[in-house]
Amino acid sequence: TRVLTRILRNRGSQMGIISTIDLDLHSLVQKARNLPSIVGRDLVREVTCEGPYEWTEKEINIYGSSMISSEELNENYNVVVYDFGVKRNILRILATYGCHVTVVPASTSPEEVLSLNPDGILLSNGPGDPSAVSYAIENTKKLIGKKPMFGICLGHQIIALAFGGKTFKLRFGHHGGNQPVRDLATGKVEITAQNHNFAVDIESLGDHMEITHINLNDHTLEGMKHKEYPLFSVQYHPEASPGPHDSRYLFERFINMMKEYASEGRST
Repeated sequence: TRVLTRILRNRGSQMGIISTIDLDLHSLVQKARNLPSIVGRDLVREVTCEGPYEWTEKEINIYGSSMISSEELNENYNVVVYDFGVKRNILRILATYGCHVTVVPASTSPEEVLSLNPDGILLSNGPGDPSAVSYAIENTKKLIGKKPMFGICLGHQIIALAFGGKTFKLRFGHHGGNQPVRDLATGKVEITAQNHNFAVDIESLGDHMEITHINLNDHTLEGMKHKEYPLFSVQYHPEASPGPHDSRYLFERFINMMKEYASEGRST
């Protein structure tokens, strides 16, 4: 294990294989080399839903009651969630806040999404290389500015690519429930849950995006918002369960963004 630790530390994440059947070293090495790389692969098609569906289940705590007090519940906003591999707790939290949630497949057209008359659009988390999900990038381009938008993990990366940004594969990836992230607006450090192998290149974003969160371990981008449109995104998982709850406020931010957008009487 020490040898493996040194190799991974010095070379970054590697393809590997473990077997209790094939004990031939050369055979195992060849099998590992033949494994497909995650770079350039669209894994979203393998995990997205087959058709649209509504989600109503709410989040509960260990005592069986709502995680959010009745005073905090908001109006029943319509939220369309692009399913790139969405975590169910994202859906539960939205429903708990009183949202009417419709989940749609990753390839759903902007016209179909807007026909559902959403108050907001959420781009979910998901696996694989974001640059390979070209249809999601193109659809997002057409939806930017139409409705309030919130991106999580892969959704965050898709938004960056839709604005002409770039992504790159991390040397090790960010995994686990104790990643420190600084909120640049407040200076507060959040303990976050993360699980991704790609990140957005900060230098590629241009002047239209404002950086909001930074990873304190390697200073990679963890959050951004548009300077004009009602749009923001984070690289980590504010819905983490089990996991830290430091970032739950981001769902409230999304709710408030929809509320402000609706109060202004803006439309497509």
